[in-house]
Amino acid sequence: MTVEDYVAAEEVSDTRHEYLGGLVCAMAGETRIHNQIVQNVAFVLRRRLAQGPCKIYMSDIRVNLDLRNDEYFYYPDVVVTCDKRDNHPRFVRHPRLLVEVLSASTERIDRREKFFAYTNIASLEEYLLVSQKPREITILRRAGQWRPETVSGAKSKFLLQSLKLWLPISAVYAGL
Repeated sequence: MTVEDYVAAEEVSDTRHEYLGGLVCAMAGETRIHNQIVQNVAFVLRRRLAQGPCKIYMSDIRVNLDLRNDEYFYYPDVVVTCDKRDNHPRFVRHPRLLVEVLSASTERIDRREKFFAYTNIASLEEYLLVSQKPREITILRRAGQWRPETVSGAKSKFLLQSLKLWLPISAVYAGL
């Protein structure tokens, strides 16, 4: 499928699809816990970044990237962009932070395929993987050569260096 055909089809589709260099893959549905975590992350980021240039988007905004002479469109759970060039109404090309909430059906893809693709985006500074069970967060940073740092514990906090924000783990898992 061409990029143009994918973009046109996605405009009218009730199901979200990712585009992987010509392959189109339907997205799995979310659980309520997954959805709550995504909302919590987006809410705490929006509250802390409201006065700045950064914009926070959730599940329905795609990240568009070029990889090995192919074009890709992914739907991260949360994307933060602070780049004025990101003005397309349906996708972001210059994310600073990407967040994926892990589930049994997506964890392998999020940790491998998406990690490889996302870390090829020049503007990306951090990639956050949020586990549902156990309650732990893995942070991968460009500045740290993408080595994982895992944080857990209800009273723990973690630093999003790309946004200069400390976030409590309790805010990510609030209400669960």
